[in-house]
Amino acid sequence: MKNYRTHGFSGLERKQRADFNIRKAVDETSQKLINALTLQKPKLSVTTIHYKVVQEAKQRGVTSPCYGVVYNIVSRLDPALITLAHEGAVAYRDKYEIIYRRESEYSNQIWQIDHTPLDIFLLNEKEESQKPWLTIVQDDYSRAISGYFLSFDHPSAVNTALALRQAIWRKSNPNWQVCGIPESLYSDNGSDFLSEHIEKVCATLKIRTINSIPGRPQGKGKVERVFLTMLQSLLERHAGFAPSGKAKGSLTLAEFQILLEAFIVEEYHHTKNRTTAEEPLSRWLGQGFLPQMPESQKELDLLLMTVPKMRKVHRDGIYFKQLRYMSLILAAYVGEQVVIRYNPCDLAEIRVYFNGEFICVAVCQDIANQVISLKEIKKTRQRRRKELRGIIQSSKELLRPSKTKSKEKSPKRLPQKNAPTTKIKLYRND
Repeated sequence: MKNYRTHGFSGLERKQRADFNIRKAVDETSQKLINALTLQKPKLSVTTIHYKVVQEAKQRGVTSPCYGVVYNIVSRLDPALITLAHEGAVAYRDKYEIIYRRESEYSNQIWQIDHTPLDIFLLNEKEESQKPWLTIVQDDYSRAISGYFLSFDHPSAVNTALALRQAIWRKSNPNWQVCGIPESLYSDNGSDFLSEHIEKVCATLKIRTINSIPGRPQGKGKVERVFLTMLQSLLERHAGFAPSGKAKGSLTLAEFQILLEAFIVEEYHHTKNRTTAEEPLSRWLGQGFLPQMPESQKELDLLLMTVPKMRKVHRDGIYFKQLRYMSLILAAYVGEQVVIRYNPCDLAEIRVYFNGEFICVAVCQDIANQVISLKEIKKTRQRRRKELRGIIQSSKELLRPSKTKSKEKSPKRLPQKNAPTTKIKLYRND
């Protein structure tokens, strides 16, 4: 009662023994030896550690510990210490070191971007089953998806630029309001993210680039979670899904792109996030959020254009990809070397620059009324080449003498009655 009146409930707690956690069945030297052998590399079994401790105790003339005591000492060692000793600093860092997670305070403060191959087989241009690559741009604050790019090609600076272009500009779908210029762009150390093209684009739009530390994927956990959500909620619903092995695709890239965009706009943006406890689109909009937009679409088109190509201006225009592009403004630059930029998804027009300044947009009259991609042109070329080769092959077969005619011309030789017979094989030179 005195302890209770003096110290309250803490006065009623049982006091800890002075020799708590101090072992009496084993001396301090043996205990240190057990710890040293446990941290030795390569890792030793408890049986081996017990054997060596017993041998050392016999040499010193002290009581050797039993197997249970050695096992208890080994099992009570800090797992982080054992991981560092046996697996190295990288494994210890990934398991036990605290990490810094970037947290945005408002929309469009930080965007994350990453690529992944999707575990679904789609039909490519040759009607063959192939896995596509997906590039995702995600707002860090709201977890909303601001843009994407889907292609059979491996990640490149062009694909990254196309994904950023869609992410920044206003969408044709009125239910997808996420857009604007971010303050920072967070990515890993891929060659496409570190390319000079993306660096110039970000510098032009005043976007700060942040690259993760090599070997530390924890910083990309949010965008990686988007890929996992798509795997569980979208890919598994459709034919061609194959996380391992190969499957027969039934959807084309264009058909799957429609399904992907519908999933983002109608389902993902309206599903509560476990961390923020809000819907991504509602959190991004906030209290009437107004994003910062580019001054003009021409400035943003620098993201969409590939690396510059040098071309000469002829009297009838500029030739590129076996197509002819013409503009009346080019009349003043005949014979000059100009730089052109183009959109690989639409070759109907090119942008022409002279001495670093924009001149005009040159149009190809043959395909001006339709959107045609570079892949479609290559496919058409291959089809035409195949047709021409078929004509050449058929003409060769027409000129080649048939077997029936050759048989009619050469009469059959009758066997000679008096011809000598022999079992020895003869050769022409014998």
